[in-house]
Amino acid sequence: MSDLSQLPLAVGHMIGLGALGSCIGIGLMTSRYLEASARQPEMMEALQPKVFLLAGLLDGAFIISVALGVWFALAAPFA
Repeated sequence: MSDLSQLPLAVGHMIGLGALGSCIGIGLMTSRYLEASARQPEMMEALQPKVFLLAGLLDGAFIISVALGVWFALAAPFA
């Protein structure tokens, strides 16, 4: 159980899949926001803070994944 040869692969997957999911989520959310604001322009001011809040949460999840990946890569907590 002390074989750490797969650690770089695991860290790469953590960071890569986190970035991919975050980018897809932000892209879908903003496209739906633009579609909704084109259909009902009076709702644009009410929806904009929610879009920025959710974009920050999606980026926060990615940043936490990067931090855990760097921690696993540098500190090797399972060694």
